[in-house]
Amino acid sequence: MGEKSAIQWTESSWNPWHGCIKVSPGCKYCYMYRDKEKYGQDPTKVVRSKGKFKDPLKWADAKVIFTCSWSDWFIDKADAWRQEAWNIIKATPWHTYQILTKRPERVIDHLPADWGEGYPNVWLGVSVESQEQVERINILHDIPAKVKFISFEPLIGPITDGFRGDVDWIILGGESGNDVGKYRYRPCAVEWMTDIIDAFRFNPGFFECDTKIFVKQLGTYLSKAMKLKDRHGGDINEFPEQLKIREFPT
Repeated sequence: MGEKSAIQWTESSWNPWHGCIKVSPGCKYCYMYRDKEKYGQDPTKVVRSKGKFKDPLKWADAKVIFTCSWSDWFIDKADAWRQEAWNIIKATPWHTYQILTKRPERVIDHLPADWGEGYPNVWLGVSVESQEQVERINILHDIPAKVKFISFEPLIGPITDGFRGDVDWIILGGESGNDVGKYRYRPCAVEWMTDIIDAFRFNPGFFECDTKIFVKQLGTYLSKAMKLKDRHGGDINEFPEQLKIREFPT
């Protein structure tokens, strides 16, 4: 069995390396930094996993795997190990790997030589947390991949333009965090989410793909404002009707 993930849109996680460097506002309250510091580790130090690098080779049952949940697949400090990790992905076609990056400008130069139009078992995505990061969508547009996706999480601002239709899947989520201390949360609005959903739902003439939508959580801000039972707004039963959407790419 793989390492079971609590993230609603995946099944397992695999971290051939861990540690990362913050590159955009969405990184401010990163859960990896929080957990690393709790264990007395330096979250900015990118290190190769000692015991888990080859884990997918041991997992006989097919898994949907969030890849590098504690780092970034394309971070420069992992350049020496990435090809070996690509080899593992290619050697395990029964798994599906979800690779999400905040460094799309590095992707083209760090794909395997036999990537072609994309490995069949790799979903490639970018994080876009506000209008400021929309250019990442344009970069993703020019990268070949069998499945492309965008994670609008943590959504910390409205996004009004810059959408591209050649994506198969989008994820939406408000930020989770605490009221006090180092790891807090920022506001999110239901309208920010519904505007994004509408952009992908109701532009069939412009968009080339039947984009699937997955609303992961409303976030702590909306949970408190709406007096929800789930403190991070992750219970779909408490969502407004228009946000009760959890679809996956086909």
